[in-house]
Amino acid sequence: MKNLIIASTSTLHGGDYLEYILPELKIHFASCKSILFIPFARPGGISHEDYTECVKGAFAKINIDVKGLHEFEDLKKAIQEAQGIFTGGGNTFLLVAQLYKSDVMDILAETLKSGTPYLGTSAGSNITGLSMQTTNDMPIIYPPSFQTLGILPFNLNPHYLDPDDQSKHMGETRETRIKEYHAFNTVPVLGLREGSWLDVKGDTVTLKGTLNARIFRRNQPAEEVETGSDLSELGTLGL
Repeated sequence: MKNLIIASTSTLHGGDYLEYILPELKIHFASCKSILFIPFARPGGISHEDYTECVKGAFAKINIDVKGLHEFEDLKKAIQEAQGIFTGGGNTFLLVAQLYKSDVMDILAETLKSGTPYLGTSAGSNITGLSMQTTNDMPIIYPPSFQTLGILPFNLNPHYLDPDDQSKHMGETRETRIKEYHAFNTVPVLGLREGSWLDVKGDTVTLKGTLNARIFRRNQPAEEVETGSDLSELGTLGL
């Protein structure tokens, strides 16, 4: 049975890394003495080693050890044997390109579908959808495919920002970008605001956190959904 926490972000403004969600993670990874961290998204271009050290510091607070996937010779075996898995944020194009280059996209999907506890934040959440096409990231590298894990039957837009009527910025809003996506695609998109996450248990997907989320469907007005809502049927609607 699928068992995932899919979070918009790792860090809230003014807080430490994963601090806001650590109580949930303590429960989520209760059966794990250690977890496997996938550092491929490399925020700010940091090394796999430095990224993993950051994650180790956070999980030490709940007495869970962390090893980076880059530390293993057999990456597929490491994923299959992991007690729990965390994929962090950064650049989604880089993350997806590296997962394909390492030939672990399929085995990661299979492992998560079999029930290994998973945490994704930002780019690590983006890849749980059907494709990465609704990421906010720059295409700094070209992945062989935009197709991702397909754990969720819809796409995500982590770090979703509402339009600011007071801003003098003339660029496109997130809502505009998602409408551009829907000019060519039918897959629904969930805009996850900062501090929100999805709790996935089997085929049940529940919105958690203190904020609402925003659902976008092709040729339909955007819809606000309250925290606690069941989003399990989102992928079957609006197609």
